[in-house]
Amino acid sequence: MTHEVTAAVPLHDEGAASKAWPAAQASSAPHPKALAPANLILTVVLSVFGAIVGIQMLASLGITPSTSLIGALAAMTLARVPLAMFRGFRSVHAQNLAQTSISSATFGAANSLFLPIGIPFLFGLPDMVVPMLVGVSLAMLLDAWLLYRMFDTPAFPAKNPWPLGIAAAEAIKAGDGGGKQAWLLLGGLATGVAGAVFKLPMSAFGVALIGGLGAMIAFGIGLLVRGYSTPLFGMDIGALYVPHGMMIGAGIVALVQVGRVVLKKRDSGSRNAATDTQEARGATALGRSLRLGSVGYLAIMVLLAAGTGVYTGMSPAMLVCFVIYGTFAAFVHELIVGIAAMHSGWFPAFAVALISLLIGILIGFPPEALVVLAGFSAATGPAFADMGYDLKAGHILRGETSGTAFELDGRREQMIAGMVGFAVAIVVVACTYRMFFANHQTAPINAAYVAAIKAGISGDTARNLALWAIPGAILQVLGGSRQQLGVLFATGLLIASPMAGWMVAAGIACRLVVHRVVGASAREKLEVFAGGVIAGDALYSFFSGAVKSLRK
Repeated sequence: MTHEVTAAVPLHDEGAASKAWPAAQASSAPHPKALAPANLILTVVLSVFGAIVGIQMLASLGITPSTSLIGALAAMTLARVPLAMFRGFRSVHAQNLAQTSISSATFGAANSLFLPIGIPFLFGLPDMVVPMLVGVSLAMLLDAWLLYRMFDTPAFPAKNPWPLGIAAAEAIKAGDGGGKQAWLLLGGLATGVAGAVFKLPMSAFGVALIGGLGAMIAFGIGLLVRGYSTPLFGMDIGALYVPHGMMIGAGIVALVQVGRVVLKKRDSGSRNAATDTQEARGATALGRSLRLGSVGYLAIMVLLAAGTGVYTGMSPAMLVCFVIYGTFAAFVHELIVGIAAMHSGWFPAFAVALISLLIGILIGFPPEALVVLAGFSAATGPAFADMGYDLKAGHILRGETSGTAFELDGRREQMIAGMVGFAVAIVVVACTYRMFFANHQTAPINAAYVAAIKAGISGDTARNLALWAIPGAILQVLGGSRQQLGVLFATGLLIASPMAGWMVAAGIACRLVVHRVVGASAREKLEVFAGGVIAGDALYSFFSGAVKSLRK
């Protein structure tokens, strides 16, 4: 087995997968409809459950669980009820719609809505909560729609790992097909649960088995450097804002790289009209999505500035600067979070939003405007990344056949199911946030945002951010848009979990040994096992977190 070190691609043999998974092939039967009565009822019920669980766990524990497997398991259970009305849930594609909706509702309600509106409340601006909720709701919907448009383009290829998507797809496949694949998945599931019981970050181990080799090495090194910087180097790189500076540099270069992909494909197409390949069409769709997204984010920033009243505290020039910077920050935040999620299974949304806030403080925006900026930045990214996971799961279940009518229909139905989940999330948050705020329950990270706004930023911090942006940019340039070394290394630096670094290292070592001993035939088996590990860790984290949350 040979590894392509220069690209972050999944360890997947498409030919073997096609033979092992005949149900995944696009058939003449139409894809299940997200708005069909049975599917819609299930997605709404699951979405309400997912939204409530997401808010409760974020408010009490500071984490948002992955609930996509809960949705898939619910659909699988209904499929086994001997009633005609539940017969449709035997389809893996209907199960995929269920996991898409509950996952969208969970991350949407918690990360994209409840977290941002808690910032003005905690800052002492309760009148700003409702207009903020309206603005971040629009940002969340735009976020998910943009990923739907950008998925399977040169910036966010469907062939890349999207680890949580692989975990969901492998669980659904095993539940439908059984056999050796099911036993292999169960082995991974047991491994993930056993490690999680002993507080080991097993998702890091699973991700390292399927992520791009270069990206995983960068991610693992970043985790270890952050974990051992104090004992080895005598300094806390987190307190010095080294990770934040690295991410600033890497993120700006990543944005430039995406722009170059769009321009390169457009130029090559103009020179030779015969090069109208799928990749070129993807680049065209990417460019169009970026333009539409920029207009959308700009409109939302204008709406937030007017609705919250922050425009009254700024001069016209400062107001224009605020709107333009907020739009730019949303784009960079979205791309960074999406890239990190695509390669590593983690998305550093909280930390990247803090970076956007720190730069806003340096620019000199007034405190009320910074509150809006922090909320808007935090709202962009989570829905984008989560939709990527869901579309990856659907892509695998549909046979990984890009460009076919069945694939495009399925992707559209998933987007509709996701939008149902997001709509439910908006309603649930609107109906429950007053209860949580009355009990002084907000996302714990909100305290960090508020503290940063009140404390301001020193000259030393600004200097550190600028200084460390340089190596971050250089590393991103060296790795290129395929490896994303700068973004993944900075992502590791932002996560204070040295044990996760060791688990990534263990996963890389196991992967190399297995492929050297077994050969290329181990690719699909390793991917199924890794999906089980990630799923086991996610399920244990969900149920243990739910129990802890109920005890509080």
